[in-house]
Amino acid sequence: MIIFPAIDLFEGKVVRLYRGDYNKMTVYSDNPPEIAEDFKKCGASHIHIVDLEGAKNGTTPNFYAVTKIKNQSGLFCEVGGGIRDMGVIERYISAGIDRVILGTAAVTSEGFVRDAVGKYGGKIAVGIDILDGFAAIKGWTEKSAISAFDFCEKMQNDGVETLICTDISKDGAMKGTNHALYSELSRRFNMKIIASGGVSSLSDVKRLAENNLYGAIIGKAYYTKNIDLKQAVEVAK
Repeated sequence: MIIFPAIDLFEGKVVRLYRGDYNKMTVYSDNPPEIAEDFKKCGASHIHIVDLEGAKNGTTPNFYAVTKIKNQSGLFCEVGGGIRDMGVIERYISAGIDRVILGTAAVTSEGFVRDAVGKYGGKIAVGIDILDGFAAIKGWTEKSAISAFDFCEKMQNDGVETLICTDISKDGAMKGTNHALYSELSRRFNMKIIASGGVSSLSDVKRLAENNLYGAIIGKAYYTKNIDLKQAVEVAK
């Protein structure tokens, strides 16, 4: 299993939200590449990056910060937040980003995912953010009408290889992750499943790895030092 330490960007700074609430934001660094360098020192090979402003309003205000992380770290970088048309996908991929994550547009724009996968293949991932059993959109601020599992099935049918699944109720709460959900996703679908939200201990990492997940995102637990990233990378192997 691959560990994806996370960098969430807001106004060029590294921040974390509590359960997706923009009013409950903690700033951890104003130097994102420095954080990425520490990930590298701990043995991480991949980084999960989210443009929080982009997720909310569909723009890419942190584009420069994202590309700086990639260029200075040299690690595999996947990025999500505000990627809602082919032009933005092209811009990120042309800048060297390894994989882009479609979120809101995957729910609201019929055919967009299929077209993107048709053009870029495995460089496209989809993020499903689950709120009360449904797919959430617009930076988790709205709940859509499509159920989480129906959405996952649709994405698989559209040719998506990698699915990043976040249980919003667990995100940033430091109370463990939703193992039952990830076990079921792993059993029901043939995509590479990345677990996100509430991964807050080495035992969480171990259990996710035992469920044959492709990856796990570690966010707040890295910043609060609840998880030693170097140990997590080893446990995931």
